[in-house]
Amino acid sequence: MTAGAARQPLTFPPFLRSPPFPGIAPSVAAISEAAIECEGEVADDLLDLIRDARVGGAFWAGADDPWTQVAQARSIKASADDDVALVAGLLDVPVIGQDGVRIDPAMLRATLKRRIAAARYRDCFSGAPVDAAQAVAQLADWRRHLDGNRGIAAACGMAFWKREAMRHFLWDGQRSPPFLSAPQGLRRARYGRGALAIWPSRVPSTLVADAQAQGVQLVRVEDGFLRSRGLGAALHPPGSIVVDRSGIYYNALAANDLETLLATQDFAPALVERAARLRARICASGVTKYGQDTGRLPGLPTGRRTVLAIGQVDDDLSVQLGGAGVAGNLDFLGRVRRAEPDAWIIYRPHPDVEAGHRKGHLADATVLTYADAIDRGSPLMALVQAVDEVHVLSSLTGFEALMRGCRVTVHGMPFYAGWGLTRDLASPVARRGRQLLLDELVAAALILYPRYLDPVTRLPCGPEVMTDRLANGAVPPTTWLIRLRSMQGKLRRFMTLTAEYLHG
Repeated sequence: MTAGAARQPLTFPPFLRSPPFPGIAPSVAAISEAAIECEGEVADDLLDLIRDARVGGAFWAGADDPWTQVAQARSIKASADDDVALVAGLLDVPVIGQDGVRIDPAMLRATLKRRIAAARYRDCFSGAPVDAAQAVAQLADWRRHLDGNRGIAAACGMAFWKREAMRHFLWDGQRSPPFLSAPQGLRRARYGRGALAIWPSRVPSTLVADAQAQGVQLVRVEDGFLRSRGLGAALHPPGSIVVDRSGIYYNALAANDLETLLATQDFAPALVERAARLRARICASGVTKYGQDTGRLPGLPTGRRTVLAIGQVDDDLSVQLGGAGVAGNLDFLGRVRRAEPDAWIIYRPHPDVEAGHRKGHLADATVLTYADAIDRGSPLMALVQAVDEVHVLSSLTGFEALMRGCRVTVHGMPFYAGWGLTRDLASPVARRGRQLLLDELVAAALILYPRYLDPVTRLPCGPEVMTDRLANGAVPPTTWLIRLRSMQGKLRRFMTLTAEYLHG
């Protein structure tokens, strides 16, 4: 390419460009901008990456997506600079010019290289310059996110304080689904021949049967495994969700998208290496789902096996559907003691139970019938790494302990059990049994399955960005709703402890 050609003014937008995310300033979301001069040579390998990721042009535009249009065509009539022609050149679909003559595929590739070189690329989360390959990787993540939202006609069961985040999470490139009641959502999904997104714990118990009877697919939405500081019961909007079209990860009674990933995914070396880097990043930053605790570690006895037992919320769906028949915290504690008769056991209550928001509270005297100590505020991951073994029912703490190289015994059947990484005391699930590496588990659970929303830019992001934001304390501000919810929890806890005292 000559210097003169490099300085020709551009009359078209960059081929690699960001979707028009609603409510986000284009200057914030932009992953590219036109350059006065071309930025160097473009390798054929980059074109292969673009083809495999199906990004470039208006890839977010649904039926008007050039990749969708070309995939349905035997040939394309367009000028050589059109996005659809450049996509067709990558997919080996003939392009007929305005003169009725087929355009040389080599010319299309050269034109595409010129378009790619005629832009500068940026990391939209930091503003730092990046190369075109990094831009393609970001666009590929966005494509996967948006494609996962296709066909969602409506949403129900989404708490009002989560809805702003949900509009960003569930945007499909053109629109976000409306938030409706269960009957209205079913009706809209049925007439629109789409799916209904639900928050499982907040919809009528009859909804699953009603949807099946009406032929409506349900898409289950839940918190992901890295989230904003504070738990949902305190009204902190999620920084991560999962969108599951076949089930939900905590239900061990049926298949779900995460389980299918773990059972069937061909984990490429590059993905496993990315997962290993992410795992190291999370562990080094101290980020956990449950946030940072500021208390001191309890003293542990020397010369005696130590076990940490993680309490949960008794009526949580993960306990009901993934607890393998264990009837709440008291039953769990008894099982831990029977499994570890000589161990020094520390019981850690769930933070939502301690805050007074959820069920599962056990009186201290009851806990100490089975355990040797109760821990309420020490740094959880430091404690996890200090003991000899962690026992869980279905708590995500077991997954976080695995990521830190700790031994984990599981009494229920959470998503991370059954793959050869934990000691499993429940009956095995026949759909599982494949032996996985730890970083393959991490790749599925933290990269492929969830979606993340950057608390700073409000753009969909990857787990690496979310980890860095959480480590740096970049979270949405505390609202009056969060403060009110905290006061409610403190009042409930005061009443519970008072009742315990009065009844001895």
